[in-house]
Parts: sequence; structure tokens; C-alpha cells
Amino acid sequence: MTFTIRCIDCGHKAPFFPTSVSCPRCNSQWREAEYDLETVASNLPLQLPSRPFDLWRYRELLPVRNLNQALTLGEGGTPLIQAVNLGMMLGCPNIYIKDERQGPTSSFKDRQAAVTIAALKEAGITEMVVASTGNVAISYSAYAARAGIKLWAFVTSLVPAVKMREIAIYGSQVVKVTGSYDQAKQVAAEFARQRNLYLDMGARTITSVEAMKTIAYEIAEQLTALRGPSPKISANQSQPLWRAPDWYIQSISGGMGPLGIIKGFSELRRMGLIDREPATALIQTEGCAPMTQAWNEDKDTASPVISPRTHIETLATGDPGRTYTLLYKLTKENHGTFDSVNDEEAFRAMHVLAKMEGISAEPAAAVAFAGLFKLVRAGIIKSTDVVVVNCTGHTMPTEPFLLGENWASSVVLPSRSLEDSPQEGLLAALNRVAPARFPRVAIVDDSEEARRLIRRILQSQGNFTIFEAENGKQALELVKKENTDLIILDLMMPEMDGFAVLDALKTEPQTASIPVIVSTAKELTADEKNKLKGQIQALMQKGDFLSDEFLEEVRALLG
Repeated sequence: MTFTIRCIDCGHKAPFFPTSVSCPRCNSQWREAEYDLETVASNLPLQLPSRPFDLWRYRELLPVRNLNQALTLGEGGTPLIQAVNLGMMLGCPNIYIKDERQGPTSSFKDRQAAVTIAALKEAGITEMVVASTGNVAISYSAYAARAGIKLWAFVTSLVPAVKMREIAIYGSQVVKVTGSYDQAKQVAAEFARQRNLYLDMGARTITSVEAMKTIAYEIAEQLTALRGPSPKISANQSQPLWRAPDWYIQSISGGMGPLGIIKGFSELRRMGLIDREPATALIQTEGCAPMTQAWNEDKDTASPVISPRTHIETLATGDPGRTYTLLYKLTKENHGTFDSVNDEEAFRAMHVLAKMEGISAEPAAAVAFAGLFKLVRAGIIKSTDVVVVNCTGHTMPTEPFLLGENWASSVVLPSRSLEDSPQEGLLAALNRVAPARFPRVAIVDDSEEARRLIRRILQSQGNFTIFEAENGKQALELVKKENTDLIILDLMMPEMDGFAVLDALKTEPQTASIPVIVSTAKELTADEKNKLKGQIQALMQKGDFLSDEFLEEVRALLG
């Protein structure tokens, strides 16, 4: 497949060579790959049925001329999972998780490494340098080892030791830089310059941005398989082959990934394979959120954060540079947003995601889910929207004894950022509630899904004995028989509704004093609300189960 590299500053087009890192006309390092999209659009859909569902099924749209199959590790083709329980909790049923943990090294950075290493091997490059907050270096280490390319990985000393060991076990040379991530990038760049080595330049590396496009391609294919193609807007419109979500959500550090993913959706639209591009929600951690701060001030240039204050070190890029300027423009065009969450919100989201969906994500990935919760509560994401959240990674630890001594070298830099560096350790995400006061809880709801959801929420709070009833009559028998200490009651049930259950409970001395939390999907009238006064401890709208208010009500009752 033929493709050219176009400078985004002067428009000059040139052939692609990995070692050529700047425009031959104006010397800009900001360039992008261009393809004959018309030809690809007419041929690619015919080729796909016979190809494996992996990253290389879209090879006509990637900057590798002749793929060496011996280098692949099964990258791409990660599942798209419907988050049924999160959807119920948020009152937003069409939430999907792009599970990038299932890549070869458990991170979406595997795509970046696979395409870049394939291009470097094709060009005969045998040694390279990368600066990383963890996952990039792990992915590059795996693929470099397979390709026989020596890798120098510069990481900050605050990168978790488990990630450093993972890098080292592949045979990469780990260089710990005692300083910020931005300083580590500067040291890596100077090292590469002095030794005349290939340097990964993040968002300025063409292969890296192009690799990330494949996430967009896969999402469009997978959503179509799950939900069907987008409906035609008018009778005159031809139905697109694939479907795009309404929202794409991802946590970001330097921002290279979203640049590629937005480009991927744009190419799909220009090829006529989708009819619109999703809005993007790009989420940072509050302790290092230069892009979100600039976005909130409606500025297209971000002021660097010199001293990141976050325990989520993999997102601690203080200076996104021009990447933010590009993302600012693209996000305005797709009607998206930037936002931030604090560390505790991210750690809480880790627990919720694991307990509700069976997905264990690393803190950086949990930032995206905490952002989802925030945007749904704010009404920015609507209940009818189709949402895809990128679960970007889950790195497994490498045991220290595997590596022995001297597996890393260190560079200590004097830096003002050291004084403000966070202490080791993570905040607790969900405070456990002791169920000593009310150990036995009855959940009364005619919906099996709602009962399961409430059960999981309570189980995440403590070791309760939980009983379930699917109708009012069964509930009255249950609470008497099991001597329950708390009732979570649905109002809208057939035959005997929640109001009737409350009346019946109050007439029996054995049940009159049992605390009740009412849950309902119905918008109650003033009369109905007055009727509940004095009879219940709390009234919760379904769809708000994940709110802090709900958990605080549980803690207040059970603490």
C-alpha cells in the first residue's frame, strides 16, 4: 500500500522513513501519514472477512510496507464488553469497555510498540531510546526483544517498581531518572542525540499515532456486530457499513493515543464507513491536569505543571506541548470535552469496576471510568448515549528475585519537583463499612438485575448477610422469618407495591422499627413524597446508585 507523509505546518509531502523525523522543507517534526482512502474504502471491506481480528487486518492504513509476521505477538483485536452493571448503576445502559488489558503486555501501548518496532525492523534499526512512565517502555521492551532491537528505557524514579522490573525482564536497559517525567524525556533525548540512536518522540512519532487508529477501527466494527449499523438519518442517505459511539472516553497523560484514535474515526467517516465521529472525553488526574486546566480557560496552549501532585505516576506528564493544541482543536470539532478527577475518585472507580464488572484495571485506566461517572452525573453524557471507555491497561508485576542486582542504573537530577513529589502508597478507594449494627439486609425488587446490582454494592461495603425478595408479599414473609435489620425496597412492583409494603411493616410490632431505604425509577409526586415522610431513612432514584450520596446513606445507616 502506498502512503505519504504530509507536514501539518507547510503541507510538504514526502516518502516515509522511520529515521527521517522532520519535514525536509521546513524542518517541522509534526507530520502525519496520508493514504488513498478512496481506494481503501472500496477494497478493505471485501478483504476483512478472510482476515484475523487483530491490528494488522487494517494494514492498508498503517505505515509498514511489508509486515514481518515473526514480530507479531497477537496485538489488537481486544474485546468490546458491555458494562451491564455500570450501565444500570448510572442509568446509562449503553456503556461499553474496550478492554485493552488483553494485549500482549496488558496495555494499549502494545499497538504503538508493534507498529513502530515493525517499521524500525524494516528500516534496519537495531537500537532505540524511549522515555516512559511505565507502560510504553514495557510494550516496547517486549517487541524490541522479539525483533532483536536493543532498548534504552528512561523512566522516572517514581514509576512503580513492578513496572520497572517488567521492563528489565525483557532485557532492556532501565535508566531511572530522579526527576519529573518531562526531565526524563530531556535526558533520553540528549542520550539519543549523543549516540545517534533512534528516539521515540511520542505524538511526533508517525508510527505511534497511526497504530492507535486501529482502536477506532475495531470499535466501529465491534459496535456494529453488537448493535447493528447506524440507522439512516434520511431516505436519501445510504446506510453506513459500521457504527460509531456517541462518546469515546480515555484517560490521558501526553495525549498521543487520542490523537491517533480521533484520526482513526475521521478516516472511517471520510471513507464513508461511519456517518459521524464520536465526541471525545479526555480525562486527567487533578494533580497533573495541564490540558484540562487550559480547556476550562478556553486556551489552546497548556501551561506546564512543574510539580505533579498525584500518586498515579503513569499520568504525570506536566508539559503536553503542542499535542494539547492539536487535541484542543479536534475536541472542539467533535463537541467533546476535557475533565479531571482526583486520585481518590480514580481509586474508588478501580474498586467499583472490579466489583461490578469483574475487571481489574490499573489506576491510570480507572481515571477514565471516574471521568465517566462524573460526566453522567453532570448530565453531559445522556442516558441514551452509546459510550465506549478505553480500559487502557493492567500490568502484572514481575517478582524482584527474577532479576538479581544491578538491573537498573540511576541518574539523579537536581529539581524543584522533588520537594513536592508525593509519598509512596495509595489512598483507600472504598472505605469499608462495618456491618456490626445491621448485618442482615433484605433487598426487595421485582427486577433480578436491580437486586443483583444492589447486592454487589453492599458487598463492596462490608460482609453482610443478604436476602432477596421479588415481590411485596414475599418480602413481608422474609423480613419476619429472617429477622432482617435493614430493607432496601423498590416502590414500583406489581400486585403489592412498596407503599403497601411500608404500611404493612408499620402494623406489625416485629417489623415496625426496621430501617428502610426506598429505591425507585419513578419521579414521585409531592403527595407520594409526603406519604413516605417519617416512614423511610432515604429515598434513592434508580440510576443514582453509584453516587456518593447513596454510599454515604449506607455508611450512615450501617456505620
